[in-house]
Amino acid sequence: LLAVAQIGAGPVLFGAVIWLYWRDQTLWAIVMLVWSVITVSFDNVLRPVLIKRGADLPLVLIFAGVLGGLVAFGIVGLFVGPVVLAVTYTLLVAWVARTGEPRG
Repeated sequence: LLAVAQIGAGPVLFGAVIWLYWRDQTLWAIVMLVWSVITVSFDNVLRPVLIKRGADLPLVLIFAGVLGGLVAFGIVGLFVGPVVLAVTYTLLVAWVARTGEPRG
């Protein structure tokens, strides 16, 4: 149900950590906690950074594309959002550069 709300894997994974600790599985709770931190970091931080490496766009624009696309289109929006914003940004920069040229 949390995946439908697009909250991510964090609440589910951290809930599993609490459940494991509550069931006296301390070692597995620690392993799951480490795995959860790595997974949430990849999901929320590294994806936009890696997308930035392939494009000449501001990082804030990529974050906005990822989050906006995720909210608007779900999983597909993770890829569609940054692409749409990248195309829009590139066209806007080209348009502004062209309007500065003299007509003739």
